[in-house]
Formats: sequence, C-alpha cells, structure tokens
Amino acid sequence: MTIKRNMVSNRPKILLGMSGGVDSSVAAYLLLKEGYDVVGITLEMYEDENCNNSKSINDAKNVCSTLNIPHYVFSVKNDFKKYILDYFISEYESGRTPNPCVVCNRYVKFEGLIQKAKELGIEYISTGHYAVIKKKKDRHLLLKGKDETKDQSYFLYNLTQQQLSKTVFPLGKYMKKEVRDIAKRIGLPTADKPDSQEICFIKNDDYRGFLNKNSKQKLPQGEFVDIDGNILGYHKGISQYTIGQRRNLGIVTGKAMFVLDIDYDNNQIILGSNENLFSQELVATNMNWILFDKLEKEMKVKAKVRYRAKESEAIITPMQENRVKVEFKSPQRAITKGQAIVFYKRNNVVGGGIIS
Repeated sequence: MTIKRNMVSNRPKILLGMSGGVDSSVAAYLLLKEGYDVVGITLEMYEDENCNNSKSINDAKNVCSTLNIPHYVFSVKNDFKKYILDYFISEYESGRTPNPCVVCNRYVKFEGLIQKAKELGIEYISTGHYAVIKKKKDRHLLLKGKDETKDQSYFLYNLTQQQLSKTVFPLGKYMKKEVRDIAKRIGLPTADKPDSQEICFIKNDDYRGFLNKNSKQKLPQGEFVDIDGNILGYHKGISQYTIGQRRNLGIVTGKAMFVLDIDYDNNQIILGSNENLFSQELVATNMNWILFDKLEKEMKVKAKVRYRAKESEAIITPMQENRVKVEFKSPQRAITKGQAIVFYKRNNVVGGGIIS
C-alpha cells in the first residue's frame, strides 16, 4: 500500500523515531491518518559484531517507502556510549543493577529526536511507545497505555515537561493485537516482525559476557557471606551478580540461597533465604516528577520496584537532596539498588527515581 502525500500542505510536521519494528511502523500510519506530515528517522545508537543497526535501518526505510514518507538516519553513538554503555558498566562495577532503558529514553532517544527535529524545523516528535500524554492546565501528564501488558509508562517516568510537551504517542489507546492487525491489513513489511529484546545492546540477555568484554576494571574475587557474616565461599567479582539471583552462584550450601545484597566497600556478596529478600522500605534518589514540580508532603501512591513487578500500595515522604522515603503496605521482594521505582495515582504517573 502506498499513501499519497499532499506535497503542498500546512499539516503539522512530526518527526517519528522508527526502530524498524511493527510498533513505530504502525505509529507512522496512525500519525498520517491523524493529519500529521510525518518524517521518519532511525537513531544509530550502538554497533558491534553481535549487534548492528543495518537491518533495523533497512526495515524502517522499507516502511517509510511503503507509506511514502521521507526517512533519515541520525547517529547518536557518542551520546549512547556516554549515557548508556559507560553508565551500564560502571553501575555493575559498583554493585548496582542499572536500568538503561529509562536513562536512554531521556538522554539519548528523546533528546536526540528533539535535537534533530529542531535542525529540520519540525515542532513535534513521536515514538511507538505504549503510553498516553495529556495536557492539564500548564502541565503535561503521562498516563499508562490502554494495553496493560505492553504499557511502557514505567520506562518514561524520567521525561521532562519540555520533552513531554513536544511528544505524541499514537499507540497509547491501542492494544498490541490491534497494532499487529493494522500492520497486516495495510501490508506493512514489519507486520510479523518479532518484538525487540529489552536491552538492545545485550545479545541473548548475556550481560555478564558484555561486561567481561567491555569492562576495563577487572573486579577481584571476594567472599560470599551469610547475614551473620559467616564465609560461605568465594564469588567471581561483584559485577557478575544481581539482587535475588539464585542460579549460577558457583557454591553448594545444601539449601536454596539467594543474593540479598552486594557490599561494594567490602567486596562481599550477602546470601540468604528467599524470606530474607523481602523488605518494606527503601530510599530513592534522582527524583523526576510528572504530576507536580516537587513532592511537598507525604503521599499515598501505588509503586513498582521494577518493570514486571505488580503495583503495591505505598506512602512516599520527601527527604533532602531530591530523595524520597518509600514505605510499602506489604513487603516487596528483591528491592534492587540501581533499578527505577515509579509511582502511580490510578493511570497517572506521579514520578519516579532510582533505588539507592
């Protein structure tokens, strides 16, 4: 299918980030139907022998050709290395478990799209994320997408008001099945393309292999200890472990043991039972608020300590230095330093931060 474009048009222009997947492909079609003059762009972020952008670029280019819209390629490799790759490695080296998608959205993808849009004289940007943006008075609110299984508002909590004011999410009101059906109905070449993996630069979820190849800091072996400080064995370096991990510990204790904590200062991995993994409080830092500029007093919310976690009732209390204390009604399993915690009021994203 080819869409005819009116070349002399006063329609608002929009720059669409296209990954080469079905979501951004259908987003392009929906934006055209909504009356936008769509320009497609694929951000070149990362490339090595195991992960390159060429197929994604070609897929996006083919979709743009099908829809009769222009397509550009824009390299953000330097920013991706600075904000994502270096950050990812240093977080693991420090005993934390990073969430690169959250950081990438704010500092690489959306910032890159807005920068390129300015260069092209385009006012708005768009992506194929499953979320909704609504303006209320002088504030731009971020809401969950209609499809609860695909909702990506968790990964977008860190966007600024300026970024939200320039962004359109056409897929927020659609179910994933509807998106696939639209792609098939209009004959998009990406209609049956599988969804991409969660971390784009990690092949087969082998983050340890990535760290071993790219980390310049070879962390020494250290001790596995129990909650009383008794030595249970020896680990291979703290970057090889995450909170809640049970498999591939490399020791035999006679009972199931989980990683409870990672002590960077003493180079120790603390192990314990599954029951020891639950806690009811945490402190988060680097807060970004969507509903308001600043949390002034304690507030009841629903909170997610990781993307796949269920929302849980909590009370958040402001602290100094852009931090909050979070107290859960029910204990949460495997709260992990470095991961994002996101707060909700019904379908609205209140804000979020990084578990410290």
